[in-house]
Amino acid sequence: MDPLSTPARLYSRATWLLGQTSNQGHRLIGERMHATGVPSRSYYALLAALAESGPTSQADLGRRTGLDRSDVTAAVTDLEGHGYLERAPDPADRRRNLVRITEEGEKFLGGLDKELDAAQEELLAPLSPGEREALMAMLARLVEHHTGLRISGTEER
Repeated sequence: MDPLSTPARLYSRATWLLGQTSNQGHRLIGERMHATGVPSRSYYALLAALAESGPTSQADLGRRTGLDRSDVTAAVTDLEGHGYLERAPDPADRRRNLVRITEEGEKFLGGLDKELDAAQEELLAPLSPGEREALMAMLARLVEHHTGLRISGTEER
């Protein structure tokens, strides 16, 4: 027996396989984000959420992305410092700020999209287009079931 082979008990567990795949995905994305100077994957999540939803409070932004409030505050402050986001008082409630993505932020997000697309391509390289689509649908169902989050773009089941 090859001493480096995976024990069958592990290999037959979806949790182990998903964990190993997740580790590789995080590695690939981390390498790509680091190469672009982005210190955290949360930056991408925040920019993507704002590009999709428009101006949002920091609290709502944290809930939509599943990020801790302090992480959202630090990332928004940094992204604002680079000109990718702006904060302005909410006209409906002047006690809170709304965060919005800037035109420069949209351009930056487009570049990050390309990096993430490349990481996705590398991760899913062994799968056919149909297999990729099926995998994505199944993973979305698992996330929705276990988190209660609704995945944008998925059909009603």
